[in-house]
Amino acid sequence: MNKPGEYRESQEDPRRYRRRVKSSDLITFRVTVKETDLLVSAETDLTQEVLAAVWKYRHQIEGYIEKDPGFKESLVPHTVDGFAPRIVREMAKSAREVGVGPMAAVAGAIAEFVGRDLLPLSPQIILENGGDIFMVTRVERKISLFTESRSFPSFIDILIRPEKTPLGICTSSGTEGHSLSFGRADAVTVISPSAVLADAAATAAGNLVQSKGDLKKALDFLRGIPQLTGAAVLVDGEMGFWGEIEFVESN
Repeated sequence: MNKPGEYRESQEDPRRYRRRVKSSDLITFRVTVKETDLLVSAETDLTQEVLAAVWKYRHQIEGYIEKDPGFKESLVPHTVDGFAPRIVREMAKSAREVGVGPMAAVAGAIAEFVGRDLLPLSPQIILENGGDIFMVTRVERKISLFTESRSFPSFIDILIRPEKTPLGICTSSGTEGHSLSFGRADAVTVISPSAVLADAAATAAGNLVQSKGDLKKALDFLRGIPQLTGAAVLVDGEMGFWGEIEFVESN
């Protein structure tokens, strides 16, 4: 088990941005189940509890896909059974609000649903799933936006105030990572009380960005979505932001 504040990157974990994880008051550990790869910071080591929650929600999503393959395949909003598991219904609802397929919200959904299950065991929780974060904190913390574009610093830090949490901070990129994006943004980061909606919205806005000329279009799109509280768009050496997003000096 890692000591408080310590995350030891393994050879099996290629996500370089995780080297910056520093939470001196929390225990940080990694949990993987199939394609799901979580980095969790909590007040105690909850590895087994995280594993159980991930398996539960993956089983619900995968079980629904077996009955309704269109849920996984659709790149546009998809209507789901009213008796579908709550995580499935939340993914479909959030995706419909921004005009994308429901699987665009899967990473944020897993992060939020697993994170909320852990709150009775750890009043503070930070759960990162492929760059999508669900956070509940009692102290101020910094979240780093990572990009390998030479036009920006490798990391751009955002301040998260405890009174704003629970919070989802989700990022989509057309140049980094494995997530499907039809745009070319270096990063689109969206902040919302719902990590499910933030994930879907980041994907939708990222799809709009083909060049820096689309930066305003993406921000205007995000500004029009209820429940979003802030966003940043980075593309071709330019950055724009909107809403309650506080940038701070990187360490």
